[in-house]
Amino acid sequence: MRNIRVAAAQLGPIQLEESRVRVIERMLDLVAQARAAGAGLIVFPELALTTFFPRWYREDVADFDRFYETQMPGPDTARLFTAAREAGMGLYLGYAELTPEGARYNSSVLVAPDGTVAGKYRKVHLPGHADYDETRDFQHLEKRYFTPGDLGFGVWQMLGGRLGMAICTDRRWPETYRVMGLKGVEMILMGYNTPSHNGLRPAEGPEKRQFHNRLSVQAGAYQNSTWVVAVAKAGREDGHHMIGGTLIVNPDGEIVAEARTEADELVVHDCDLDATAFGKQTMFDFARHRRIEHYGLIASQTGVEKPWGPASS
Repeated sequence: MRNIRVAAAQLGPIQLEESRVRVIERMLDLVAQARAAGAGLIVFPELALTTFFPRWYREDVADFDRFYETQMPGPDTARLFTAAREAGMGLYLGYAELTPEGARYNSSVLVAPDGTVAGKYRKVHLPGHADYDETRDFQHLEKRYFTPGDLGFGVWQMLGGRLGMAICTDRRWPETYRVMGLKGVEMILMGYNTPSHNGLRPAEGPEKRQFHNRLSVQAGAYQNSTWVVAVAKAGREDGHHMIGGTLIVNPDGEIVAEARTEADELVVHDCDLDATAFGKQTMFDFARHRRIEHYGLIASQTGVEKPWGPASS
């Protein structure tokens, strides 16, 4: 048995005026709770240090520079690194990254129990749009404030297993899980900030958004025989509601732990990485069963191209 006691650290809403220092105080309280629970890994949401600022339009993106981190850890986030290190815990942290070259990414880091950064991920699938859209109830300007990630889907050896990272909308794309699955991933960590509707289809509602959240995570876990830990920032933030539903899913695609509130909440579960072996050796033994000669289109085409002539089977 290779057990990791995981603490999924859901955050309630972070308002526009709430200081980073105050947010980190809330996160340190969750670290303390995780330490008391004996956790070996704590997982925070996407953009854990700030409000979800892409809902606001600014002509000059630099107006929101205060929401980005220029180093990790930095003067404020060093306290989180120290608290996790003193507790002997690994850490996943989502944040907005501004590089020395001026590039902007929606990023996350994987931090080892000794406080060193084991891996970095930059969100690949950016939803929303780049310019103000008057047809929407609210804006979703990730394509304005971020560049698509350039690091791919990495997998890192840590805590006795193979851990990967993703962020929010990545969880809706099967390619996200499969690339890491082909690297033998045993646990995928991801944070999300998901509005109750997308600004264009209000009738969709929080129930359907929550259904899609669970569906995506459970399918990805089962089809790659991996644990998935998906952690929300939730509640009514700056007047806009976001779903909660932080969950931990086992390699059979079953939800084994789930948040009950839309506030700061810790969800703890013992995850045996050896539980991934059965699926990887049977139904999803990729070496025996994958037929890559038929998959070329996946990596060579983006949009739909309808075939000419009679419909193909």
